Amino acid sequence: MTHTVDTALPDTERHWLIRALPGAARPYGLLARFDRPIGWWLLYWPCAWSVALAGGAMEHWDLLLWLLLGAIAMRGAGCVYNDIVDRDLDRKVARTRSRPIASGRVSRKAAWIWLVALSLIGLVVLLQLRLEAQLVALGSLALVAAYPFMKRITWWPQAWLGLVFSWGALVGWFAITGDFAPAMAFLYAGSIFWVIGYDTIYALQDIEDDVLAGVKSTARRFGRHARLGVAICYALALALWCAAFWQVRPQWLGLVGLAPAALHLFWQVVTLKPENGEDALAKFRSNREAGLLIALACFVVGATA
Repeated sequence: MTHTVDTALPDTERHWLIRALPGAARPYGLLARFDRPIGWWLLYWPCAWSVALAGGAMEHWDLLLWLLLGAIAMRGAGCVYNDIVDRDLDRKVARTRSRPIASGRVSRKAAWIWLVALSLIGLVVLLQLRLEAQLVALGSLALVAAYPFMKRITWWPQAWLGLVFSWGALVGWFAITGDFAPAMAFLYAGSIFWVIGYDTIYALQDIEDDVLAGVKSTARRFGRHARLGVAICYALALALWCAAFWQVRPQWLGLVGLAPAALHLFWQVVTLKPENGEDALAKFRSNREAGLLIALACFVVGATA
């Protein structure tokens, strides 16, 4: 029997890691979204931003690698948990009904075991951090546990996802400095609005199915004003990141570093086709490059402060 990457999911990627897995292990790789590395990049970038903006990117380069491993493992664990909770909803949505748990390829018991295994990798990463950062990282668990239920009770599940996916900005900062700083708070808040923006774009793919399944989202809430909603979120993100940079280096020249990222986000908004699922997916994925541009800006400001 030939095992291939599940192409029924329109946002899957034929990733080398899935191809390298034995056939029996591939459903577990798909369950952890190893076929969609964009997720772990989006979780990782706020971690890298805070390390760089705090001035620790050069001296603590190994921390950046540990945080990347943690992002991969914990994003995978989060996806497994999300699919366990959402298995019934997933069966009602065309894009998700072929997911391993919803389709029956992975049992709930096996999924829980896989979740624990991924969490243990996250624990190894956690132990590499200083105590203050460990405590901050553990503080995200309640947010992560509640996230799958947000789409059932609020039109703003993307805002909750922003709290979760931006948490690395707090962890990375505390891992370097061990203390709170206004720059960290502004960086975190900006990341939240960035996440709301890009996940609204992602949710545009599912509006029709979400209506039938009763799933709420900012894409549905914004409706025909989706482009404007995303633009406002991105503008707020950039304003807050400027505030973070100003806290570290109070010079106008330091803000210039955000110009490439600003242009990239502006391009996303201007060229976005809300009715085109493929375009929405492409714009969503392009935030991997947006995150890199912001990371480079953080590195320059943090290294020259």
